Amino acid sequence: MKQLDYYVLDVFANQRYKGNQLSVVYIEEELDLEQYHDISKEFGYSETSFVYYSETENVFKVRSFTPAKFEVAGAGHNLLGAVCLALLKKWDIFKNQHGAPWVKIKDTKIPLKITEENGLPYVGMKQSPASVVGTVPTAIIAEATGLTMPDFELNGWAINIVQTEVAHLMVPVRNVKALKNAISKKALLKHASEQFGFEGCYLFTTNDVADGFLAESRFFNPGIGIDEDPATGTAAGPLAGYLQQLGYINKNQDYQILQGAYVNQPSTIHVKVADDGVWVSGSSVIVMEGELYL
Repeated sequence: MKQLDYYVLDVFANQRYKGNQLSVVYIEEELDLEQYHDISKEFGYSETSFVYYSETENVFKVRSFTPAKFEVAGAGHNLLGAVCLALLKKWDIFKNQHGAPWVKIKDTKIPLKITEENGLPYVGMKQSPASVVGTVPTAIIAEATGLTMPDFELNGWAINIVQTEVAHLMVPVRNVKALKNAISKKALLKHASEQFGFEGCYLFTTNDVADGFLAESRFFNPGIGIDEDPATGTAAGPLAGYLQQLGYINKNQDYQILQGAYVNQPSTIHVKVADDGVWVSGSSVIVMEGELYL
């Protein structure tokens, strides 16, 4: 019987029992695909990350899976939590690297910025520049989220599919009340994502949000088994890039997005649009650790 160390973190948070829960399993070599699926299902969080240091590539490698057997390849809470864990445990994951630190999520190189905030590691992950790759009729999303057509009137912004690493649907809603009233009609959202080629549905508003925040958001992704995610870095990056293209925010300025309030796991996601990409940043705290058995 083989034992593996595991950890549970709250990500995009600086205190326990906030943010987005993530299980991280330390492995010494790649597992069988079925083992990744079984362990992720056992934890039951939106994602489980598996990490190890590759001596041949001189890089810290991460693979992430949902309980629905979907492998996540974007730089979101799955990667942020894994890197924060390594820093909190003082693992030497950047040895033999020269220049700015980086890690790999699946096969993608992700540049990082490492600082410290309130005694915790503060990690920035650089995503690709945002691009609008499609749109979805408002009527379809209104039906799939239980909202009315007027609920999507926000500054004349369209419902667009925006991509950095992952293509998510950016859905502007008129205020926090409409955001709170939204529901996920799973079958309809899943059908829309398959029909139009996006992964998750990121509802957001810039009206009536709490002080200090650029926007408040909610994320539904039933296609990969996520009913509602408390923090979604792979969607916050595209949102920041989209708002910058619309002229609503400036480049090279830090903004905060609030997510997870309606599942009692409020998360703070920092975003900054640069010339060569979008930085998504935050902290994490360890909640528990132990051993699992294969």
